Amino acid sequence: MAAAFFTLQPADQSAVLMKTLLLLSVLSVAGSVSSDHHSGTSEADHVASGNGSKLFPWDKMRLPKHVTPVHYDLIIHPNLTTLTFTGFAKIEVTVNQQTTSVILHSKHLQITRATIQGGKGNSYAETEVMVWEHPPFEQIALLAPEPLQVGQNYTVHIEYSANLSESFHGFYKSSYRTQEGEVRVLAITQFEPTAARMAFPCFDEPSFKAQFSVKIRREPKHLALSNMPIVRSVNISKWLVEDHFDVSVKMSTYLVAFMVSDFKSVSKMTRHGIKISIYAVPDKINQADYALDAAVKLLDFYEDYFSIPYPLPKQDLAAIPDFQSGAMENWGLTTYRESALLYDSEKSSASSKLWITMIIAHELAHQWFGNLVTMEWWDDLWLNEGFAKFMEYVSVSVTHPELKVEDYFLGKCFDAMEVDALNSSHPVSTPVEDPAQILEMFDDVSYEKGACILNMLWNYLTADVFKAGIVQYLRNYSYQNTKNEDLWNSLTNASISCIILQLQGDDGFCTRNQQTSSSSHWTRRESLEVGTMMNTWTLQKGFPLITVMAKGKNVYLQQEHYMKGSHFSPPTGYLWHVPLTYITSKSDTVQRFLLTTKTDVLILPEEVEWIKFNVGMNGYYIMHYEDDGWDNLISLLKENHTAISSNDRASLINNVFQLVSIGKLSISKALDLTLYLNRESQIMPVFQGMNELIPIYKLMEKRDMDNVENQLKVINIFKNLIDKQSWNDEGSVSERLLRNSLLLFACARKYQPCVDKAEEYFMKWKESDGTLRLPSDVKAAVYAVGAQTVQGWDFLFSKYRLPSFNTEKNEIEVALSISRNKEKLQWLMDQGLLGDIVKTQDLPHIVVFVAKNPSGYHLAWKFLKENWNKLAQKFELGSHSIAGMVIGVTNQYSTREQLAQVKEFFSSLDEKSSHLRCIQQAIEIIEENIRWMDINFDKIKLWLQNNKI
Repeated sequence: MAAAFFTLQPADQSAVLMKTLLLLSVLSVAGSVSSDHHSGTSEADHVASGNGSKLFPWDKMRLPKHVTPVHYDLIIHPNLTTLTFTGFAKIEVTVNQQTTSVILHSKHLQITRATIQGGKGNSYAETEVMVWEHPPFEQIALLAPEPLQVGQNYTVHIEYSANLSESFHGFYKSSYRTQEGEVRVLAITQFEPTAARMAFPCFDEPSFKAQFSVKIRREPKHLALSNMPIVRSVNISKWLVEDHFDVSVKMSTYLVAFMVSDFKSVSKMTRHGIKISIYAVPDKINQADYALDAAVKLLDFYEDYFSIPYPLPKQDLAAIPDFQSGAMENWGLTTYRESALLYDSEKSSASSKLWITMIIAHELAHQWFGNLVTMEWWDDLWLNEGFAKFMEYVSVSVTHPELKVEDYFLGKCFDAMEVDALNSSHPVSTPVEDPAQILEMFDDVSYEKGACILNMLWNYLTADVFKAGIVQYLRNYSYQNTKNEDLWNSLTNASISCIILQLQGDDGFCTRNQQTSSSSHWTRRESLEVGTMMNTWTLQKGFPLITVMAKGKNVYLQQEHYMKGSHFSPPTGYLWHVPLTYITSKSDTVQRFLLTTKTDVLILPEEVEWIKFNVGMNGYYIMHYEDDGWDNLISLLKENHTAISSNDRASLINNVFQLVSIGKLSISKALDLTLYLNRESQIMPVFQGMNELIPIYKLMEKRDMDNVENQLKVINIFKNLIDKQSWNDEGSVSERLLRNSLLLFACARKYQPCVDKAEEYFMKWKESDGTLRLPSDVKAAVYAVGAQTVQGWDFLFSKYRLPSFNTEKNEIEVALSISRNKEKLQWLMDQGLLGDIVKTQDLPHIVVFVAKNPSGYHLAWKFLKENWNKLAQKFELGSHSIAGMVIGVTNQYSTREQLAQVKEFFSSLDEKSSHLRCIQQAIEIIEENIRWMDINFDKIKLWLQNNKI
């Protein structure tokens, strides 16, 4: 599953009430006892049956392994008028341990009948069985009339009904409005991680893989899709068709998908004979061509790269009008937000093209990493998501070199480090049990950190050894479930094979492109210990700070756990195996040194003026250069910044501010370094400079410190580059992305030349009634300026409502959200909660945009508090949407009063809400902001007096 938009990654239950236990249409059953959610066990529900009180036969959140599924036959019949559905599930199971009950998952399903049949020689016929429910664990138990015997196959039959979910997960309702204004309804699934149980009773854990035969009943005017192609359609009546889909490959329940809609499609065949189809609402199918071509290229790339054929005959990509996350990797039927799939060559921005390509690459990578080979349990989610995130860059750099995706990878590592530097972070592999904990795993640590440590390993082993290892991993574990060590073993075996080939005089794929220094600790022996090395990155949270001090030819190294927050003591005993890389003033050849101890020394062949570690930011660590190390690098940037790569410059900007946060450097030193930015033109250093400086400005803005805020004219640092921007769509994707961001930044900061130009464009566009074609790259700035007047805001919103402006909704939402009109801001958020005019899927982003607005941050906080229960129901506790709002609304607070308000509100919530990791993170961030401002505010004022920017 891909995170929603670039930084806001991964939805809540329908309003259906789960019925009390049924004794198969005979006895109505009631009553349950509260359970202990923290221990993983429970005082199981006491269920009153017809003859007394009995215990629910299972007391753990994870299902027993006594019974495992082999094959599901599903018949699903949604009614898009009544917004309900009925279902029939026939599940063939194998018994591994004698038992008198079958425990499986069910949530919000009204079960009307259940039977079990089978056994040795069909020893008993289909027999009705008692059904007990345990809602706290979302489980049901089918009580067999006699013990189920080991080694025997049985068939479970369950009939049930439910409402289509009103949230974004399970089997849920979506809708769209045609160009004529008619509202049309569709039904779509989103099961990851634990919502298949909302659509059919099932063994809803990744390791319970089975095959699925799906039948969907629909009206003749509709189209049904599922993971596999339709093999036949049967007319049940004049008004009802039943589509029979082919039997699936063996897969986990969270990857099952089906949809009933009136969508249209376009299709193409890949070189390997796979049919690729894009599905979208009829009015938007003309925006599907770019995604179709990208998907064809990318699926072909993956088949070649992994040397494993894509195992299904088709791959559908569906653009869903209501979708919480960015996309979902259901096998053979990947689903997407419309903005993540539809591209209008006349109107869509360069960032939209990049986003669409990357997210298709992500979901198609999952067809192997995640679908073919699946993590054993959600604690190793990163095996799915970290790999898919990493493979985005590997695949798109080959299939779409013009996008230059390598420019953006290190930004993902910086995003991960922001979270990973907090005490409330977690290891990449973290034990989880309940659904909210599982949802919390869909964060920057699993995605971005996972990708960054894989990139580091790829750089360490070489691309070819890494590729050989993951191909071996995929082949060895196809249709199975894995843990971390399975991957490490495969990569270790590939390293061993490489060394054997080298010893036999056949370098083959083992040749390292980069020269290795004679003093390197990067030895063959240590190359083999992939698990030993990588466990230091996956089993402990955080990342290392490497401090270096050059004395003559000797470079003294020391590692420690980097962690923000003065009142937190970093855990003792943390040690990483760090693959250091470096260049010097005397040599731009990348040198390598594997640091496996707390301290070490490397010896240079000669003394140098400067040394720069973590070349290209390929390692997941930050650097501190003691003595005159930073002064030398600042001088280098001032005198000849292009002597090192743009990624190296961006990493210096990031690292210097991280060191200020923990008191290793003064803020004046960091600000000194940023002065070179007035000569910078490359996207990543500019973006990183903005990412470090703008939050400082925003902290003061939230304290109403107009006097200092006005002195800190961040705009002046980038003024030269802003003035050079043309107001058109020319240039590379990176140049266009930079233009878009710089102009929006300049206009939002009221840089007059930008405002004047944008106002001129907006008036012409308004006079044309929105028909004038604005350059895609300048729309965000033009809309932002236009929305500052009531008339402009209203006109912009009137266009937002039109289907013809669908591809521009994101830019318009940003513009509407940065208005200084508080009534408009409040109305916009209220509309997002209603979900009619402004889709609720967009509400989390709107709330965060409003929170960044100096006129709106009080409103956003009030909105979050007053609507917490509604938001938690719609987006689900633990989701990235909830986390994004909690952190996005509060992360610029820096006063003790604001901290007290945040603590008071969240401590007043129920235990499940108040214990969310995002709340711990929000409180930590505010505490860090307070501490940061206490230490640095006066120093900033002094620096500003001495340095006019």
